Amino acid sequence: MYKIISLFCSIFIFFATQAQKVDTKDKVALKTVTATDSTKKVSAVQDTTKKESRRERKKREKAEEEAKTPKIFKDSTRLAIEAKTVTAWKRSLVLPGWGQYTNKGLWWIKVPIIYGGFTSTVLVFDFNNRYYKELLDELDSRFRDNQNKYPQYANASDQGLISAKDYARRNRDLMVLLTVGLYGLNVVEAYVDSMLKNRWSVSSEKVAFTIRPTVLQGPSNNLAFNAVPTMGLKLSMKIK
Repeated sequence: MYKIISLFCSIFIFFATQAQKVDTKDKVALKTVTATDSTKKVSAVQDTTKKESRRERKKREKAEEEAKTPKIFKDSTRLAIEAKTVTAWKRSLVLPGWGQYTNKGLWWIKVPIIYGGFTSTVLVFDFNNRYYKELLDELDSRFRDNQNKYPQYANASDQGLISAKDYARRNRDLMVLLTVGLYGLNVVEAYVDSMLKNRWSVSSEKVAFTIRPTVLQGPSNNLAFNAVPTMGLKLSMKIK
């Protein structure tokens, strides 16, 4: 009987020991999993705190600056006026005189002046260009063949022809600059005229000019104290 009880106790102790060993393995596994999860969390925290690049920083600062700037919304009337102003000078940029026609008013005077100016510069350019080439051929013929190509220059000296050639070339190049300036002036005039008509009011109700005779005190000679009155005109401008 004593042997049987000892046997049962030995078996119970054996299984209890085995069960205890399994539990410790599970705990070790749990600890390993927990350690792995904590490592993942640490790496995730490191990813979120990654240093931003220079481009990202500028983009973020720009977004913050735009968020601080108050937004101004324009009404439809204001947008329509700005559109008319932009349309005028853009049309003159495409075709000279088109912006003046868009602004109406005295366009029937401005457009002929613009194209008259272009015609004048082109004609003067063509004249000086032909004159320059003619003088250049005459000088080339004199220095190369020692003869006159154009009889009208037979009595002219070489230095005189050279000066005339440079003068014609300078006038020709000046016409190119005048043409470009006239083109730019056409665009500027269309823009200013549209601004005055659509954005600013310069009517006679706000600006008034008056011209009237007046008496001026001026010296009759070098001595300022010996002065006699003189008649003149006085121009006054009144802004309301």
